[in-house]
Amino acid sequence: MLTVANLEAGYGGSQVLHSVSLHVGAGETVVVLGPNGHGKTTLLRAISGLIRLTAGRVELDGVDLTHLPTEQIVAAGVVHIPQGDLPFSEMSVLENLLVGAYRPAAWSERRERLERVFQLFPLLAERKRQLARSLSGGERRMLALGRGLMSSARLLMIDEPSLGLAPLVIEQVYETIHDIKRSGLAILLVDENAEHVAGLADRMYLLEAGVLVREGPAAELLRDEALLAAYLG
Repeated sequence: MLTVANLEAGYGGSQVLHSVSLHVGAGETVVVLGPNGHGKTTLLRAISGLIRLTAGRVELDGVDLTHLPTEQIVAAGVVHIPQGDLPFSEMSVLENLLVGAYRPAAWSERRERLERVFQLFPLLAERKRQLARSLSGGERRMLALGRGLMSSARLLMIDEPSLGLAPLVIEQVYETIHDIKRSGLAILLVDENAEHVAGLADRMYLLEAGVLVREGPAAELLRDEALLAAYLG
């Protein structure tokens, strides 16, 4: 479904990613693990068009997305939930969710999508009239996931959903991602904690210093404690 081939990208002339290649199949959950500052966020930003590639190619079902602007990449079905959530703080929970359905195809199905989001996140339904700035960190993370699901996504890219959250909240957020996986939506997720993705990932890649150093079935890589310790500490 998603194919990334020999991708290179960075900031201000400094290269961060070095010939990164990966793929995500339809309905598959793929996790990229790596320490902080080693290029995971840059990878998602490059795929979604938020930064320019210096080399490589990105395709979705054979359609070249490499040099498209971000809004066209979203229109193709690639939806990026960034690190830090970024809700519109002076808008209500409901208004934030509806922003996710801004494209005509998604807007026409906004009621059905809202119902699905509220099933996944009953707390958002209870607080739909509250301003987003009144939510806790975990609730904002749920809002960010819900807003992504309001789009016509075919692939959901999620950047470190556990960042800055208490352990109990992390457990709740990842259980919801399990529910999203069970719905059949393809997911590309990055994180630095292998424990969070156990039982969730179908396949995994290890990213170190902008280079993919290992890939394989998640169960196989997660059993290799020496490998995880060497790359993740």
